Amino acid sequence: MTAVTLLTQADCALCDHAKTVLARLGRDFTLKVTEIDMATNPGRRIALAAGVLFPPGLLLDGEPFGYGRLSERALRKALRHRTDTGDTIINYDV
Repeated sequence: MTAVTLLTQADCALCDHAKTVLARLGRDFTLKVTEIDMATNPGRRIALAAGVLFPPGLLLDGEPFGYGRLSERALRKALRHRTDTGDTIINYDV
């Protein structure tokens, strides 16, 4: 299982796109998705630690994956690699 942290904000079309991509990939991979608003203290702390400049931000098992428009192809490749190798990174404290 891959822990996915999705950093979002209100009225964010790219955040909605990221949620759609994650829902689609959730059919092929076991994902535990946690959505955190970047306007909250935990959201700001995680964004700062992960280098997320604007939403949506995505972390896989606590490791920064990217921010902005989410590439389904790149995320699928990363998830496939994690499944094959079992790589896990420690999560940031929320």
